[in-house]
Amino acid sequence: MNKNIKLAVAGAVLALSASANAGIIIPAGDWTLDIGGNVNTFATHTRATGTAVINGGILGAASGGGNSNGERGESNITTGLLPNYLSVSGTTRQNDLDVAFTISIQPGSSTTQGGQQNNTGVGPLARTGNQENRQAFLTFGDKSWGTIKLGKDLGIFAGTAILNDMTLLGVGNGAGLLAGNTTTIGGIGSGYIYADWKAQATYTSPNFNGFQFTLGTTQGWNQIDNSGQSLNTVGRSGSAPAVEGQLSYAWTGNSISGKLWTSGLVQKVNSTVVAVNDDRAQAADIGVNLNIGDFGLTAYGYKAEGLGTTIQFMDGYTAAGVQRESDGGYIQATYVMPSKTKIGLAYGVSNLDRAGADTNVLVKESERLTLGAYHPLTKHLNLVAEYNDANAKNQASQENKARTVSLGGILFF
Repeated sequence: MNKNIKLAVAGAVLALSASANAGIIIPAGDWTLDIGGNVNTFATHTRATGTAVINGGILGAASGGGNSNGERGESNITTGLLPNYLSVSGTTRQNDLDVAFTISIQPGSSTTQGGQQNNTGVGPLARTGNQENRQAFLTFGDKSWGTIKLGKDLGIFAGTAILNDMTLLGVGNGAGLLAGNTTTIGGIGSGYIYADWKAQATYTSPNFNGFQFTLGTTQGWNQIDNSGQSLNTVGRSGSAPAVEGQLSYAWTGNSISGKLWTSGLVQKVNSTVVAVNDDRAQAADIGVNLNIGDFGLTAYGYKAEGLGTTIQFMDGYTAAGVQRESDGGYIQATYVMPSKTKIGLAYGVSNLDRAGADTNVLVKESERLTLGAYHPLTKHLNLVAEYNDANAKNQASQENKARTVSLGGILFF
């Protein structure tokens, strides 16, 4: 099972070492192949209220509709925050180098249209669809000097935040908005900005008694603007890639283990549409994960300029080329019961400020409260029950709410 899936299982939910073991191992000449992944599906029911409309709705809460109060109910059978995953990895040792590759696909398990695939939408919705190809990368290195990665993989900034989100094995936000796609949004946009999957060239250092750092360049991304401008025109990526990095310290003790990390992103921004020239979007975060016996605690916070909210570079600039500031974070507590069921409670919030003479009505604050129970029915199969309460407000003091109950399962192999 590839590294990100291992981290997702081991770090986010069950803390059962058996679930984080390798997948299906196949010796193949000089190579050792590892086939792994997951399959998950959830039945969800969302009760939403509110009539606030922000360029199609507020992610994570209601988008209007229903009766005069915007009340509506919606039931779906859908994939959770972690999409279905099939990953093939290979490792070998050649010329004193550890060489590896990973290629993965993420098919959805939800459809809403007969006879065709549903791959429509704007902004973040257009980034999902019924199948994704999140990973295609190679690595080479040695434990004495580190590892170089080339290809497409999880972004560095905010990557650890999502890997520690307990809803990674559940649903979280978005069940009533994203049916028919490969994934819901969990705590994305209500506690952290999505790290996403990026073309990159990165270097990860050896582990120095718990300290480790990663530094790399990632493909420069265009601004996604939902405030009246056309997509991908307010702030083109320009000729320079983004620079991302993370510094972390992890420790393991007899009764206490944990990880402390900080990461950041800087990208040059130009525009042929508005007055943005050689500007820089930037963001930084800090987080900590502690495990004391059967108790777990995660705390995380971020601040950004020009990066927007929910999705990186969404609504990061006004039409006049002024940066919008954003911030947020989440706190999460979990406990593993004697039955091995993990229960968790999480609260997260993300904020987006207006800038300059900005009059667009966008998401001002998006918050969520999640209560979850994750039970290992077998070594690989986990049953999941979640309750998610989302509340989003805009700059016009309107708000939408969505309460979602989710029941389902996720199997890792």
